[in-house]
Amino acid sequence: MPDTQANRDVSVSTPLGADALLFHRMNGTERLGRLPEYRLQLFSTNHAIRIDEVLGKSLTVRLDLADGKERYWNGIVTRFGMTGWNDKFAVYEATVHPWLWLLKRSSNCRIFQNRTVIEIVKEVCAAPIYGGLADLSGKGLSGEYPKLPFCVQYRETDFDFVCRLLEHAGIYFYFTHDSSRHTMVLADSYAAHSTIAGYGALAFCGESGANAADRESVQTWSAAGEIASGAYVLNDYDFEKAAASASGSLLVRARAAASTQPLYELFDYPGTHASAQEGEALALGRMESVHGQGEQVSAATNARGLYPGGLFGLSGHPRADQNRAYLVTATEFTIEGDDYASAAMSRPLRALCRFTAIGADHGYRPLPHIARPRVQGPQTAIVVGKPGEEIWTDKYGRIKVQFHWDRDGQDDDKSSCWVRVSQAWAGKGWGTMFIPRVGMEVVVDFLEGDPDRPLVTGCVYNSDAMPPYTLPQQQSRSTIKSHSIDGSGFNEIRLDDKKDAEEIFVQAEKDYLRVVKNNDTLKVGHDRKDKGDQTISIHNDQQSEIGHDQQCKVGNDQRLEIGKDQGVTIKADQTLDVGGKQAVDIGGDQTVSAGKSMVLKANSSIELKVGASSIKIEPGKITIKAPEVLVQADANLTVKSGAMASIKSGAIMSIEGALVKIN
Repeated sequence: MPDTQANRDVSVSTPLGADALLFHRMNGTERLGRLPEYRLQLFSTNHAIRIDEVLGKSLTVRLDLADGKERYWNGIVTRFGMTGWNDKFAVYEATVHPWLWLLKRSSNCRIFQNRTVIEIVKEVCAAPIYGGLADLSGKGLSGEYPKLPFCVQYRETDFDFVCRLLEHAGIYFYFTHDSSRHTMVLADSYAAHSTIAGYGALAFCGESGANAADRESVQTWSAAGEIASGAYVLNDYDFEKAAASASGSLLVRARAAASTQPLYELFDYPGTHASAQEGEALALGRMESVHGQGEQVSAATNARGLYPGGLFGLSGHPRADQNRAYLVTATEFTIEGDDYASAAMSRPLRALCRFTAIGADHGYRPLPHIARPRVQGPQTAIVVGKPGEEIWTDKYGRIKVQFHWDRDGQDDDKSSCWVRVSQAWAGKGWGTMFIPRVGMEVVVDFLEGDPDRPLVTGCVYNSDAMPPYTLPQQQSRSTIKSHSIDGSGFNEIRLDDKKDAEEIFVQAEKDYLRVVKNNDTLKVGHDRKDKGDQTISIHNDQQSEIGHDQQCKVGNDQRLEIGKDQGVTIKADQTLDVGGKQAVDIGGDQTVSAGKSMVLKANSSIELKVGASSIKIEPGKITIKAPEVLVQADANLTVKSGAMASIKSGAIMSIEGALVKIN
């Protein structure tokens, strides 16, 4: 036979042109939810094919089927080399994978927010680096997939990230092929699969079947089962529904069909679900992935058209319960053509396929095989927010951060999800609250190491944000010092433990409000000074008791206003020294009572006034003025002058008495 693939049952096509490489053998492995691999041995009369002429290029294998149709395998050559030669040909080997394999060659750290699993997968696969090769179909999906608030690809390849997300959501995939391309089909249920054309009733002939080699049939068939868990339980906690989730609102359970075996239960936490509906879908997917491995068929066939994701029917098996529909879950096959020797030496094509399958009435999900990445210990990040804001938070005191590994973040309020901040105390309406501000470097831990669940646990200083005091010179100081928004002021409570200079310093940048609902005790061992303004507002009673002396010095005016009565009791002497004038204004009566004597002393005069009447006492005289002056003595009245006395009336003068003596 000439060195051509024309009219042969199997052939290979590459960008090198027709028959530049000749098909000899292909070993392939395919499995639902796993990356297929095809290893080809190729012949060529060209002993000098360069690796770069084939590597990374598209390669297609064509195989004629028994019904006259054709089957194709298409992929990217991911490995290529010359391995030897024979009398006629150079021998080359090529490893071929679907385009999905290329995602193994890129890794990243990045954040996706408010997108579904499908949207994230499509975005990753559509990256320009993959040259537009990604051909992705979601026609096999029937479930609903919620938007993920925060999803992190952390130090993992694009391939691991994509497969991990799909596995977690209960989505698997398989590939369909044609003469020039292949498509990755996403699936999540039995409805995603259809019967392979021509295989609705594949005959079972057994190894000793007389016609086993003459027509497509199943030669070996082994059906087995093992004890499997019958229930899958997930739980989680949602701090926004704290009481409900703590009471089990997110506890979900999925059970397999009735079985004679005990109901073994698998429990996992956290389920990473935010609602019971979402959790039920996750639990069902996990249950199907575990229970679907319980009963499997392992078989061998010469059928050329079976592939994972396709359905076929078995007929002719001696056990009637085996003659039913099956879903192919994995294949491992060898296709070997002739050696392109002379026609007399050429041999017919040989095709052998070993496959596993499950009953089509069983739900299928692949067992997860890619672990979620774990953050090994805390990290630091920078607090970010809306442009122009110094503090950016929500009602829970959460913040946004820019991780150092995030190359796509723009240092704004969209750089991350809202991240909770650990506080020293957190009660119902009480506790401590310190909100990290934009620009601060914070310590971020991750719940169970999950990069999707960050938690801020503290703050650290750096070269751009130094401590408030010079260290180590002022190392004895401990402080809580804030910074005024849009200003340069601050509030501070500072403790200094320096020996013989111990100090507690408190500064209020503007107002200082203090509320004492019961007693307020202040003990001052030496002086107390207040150099600024002070306002004290007491809404109820105030009592002040001083065990020894009290001195009050007012540098300017003092005003005392009492809404009702005032009582002052002085148990010893009282001295009042007024440097200027004193005015006393009494709206009602005034009574002054002295237990002994009372002295009123003035250097110039003392004057008592009532209406038009007055008594004025001066150093040299006493003047009494009134419309009428009445001097009345119940016994004796003596008026005496050391020199001259004068009594004068402008009108009538009257002197009356029982006896009047003049001189």
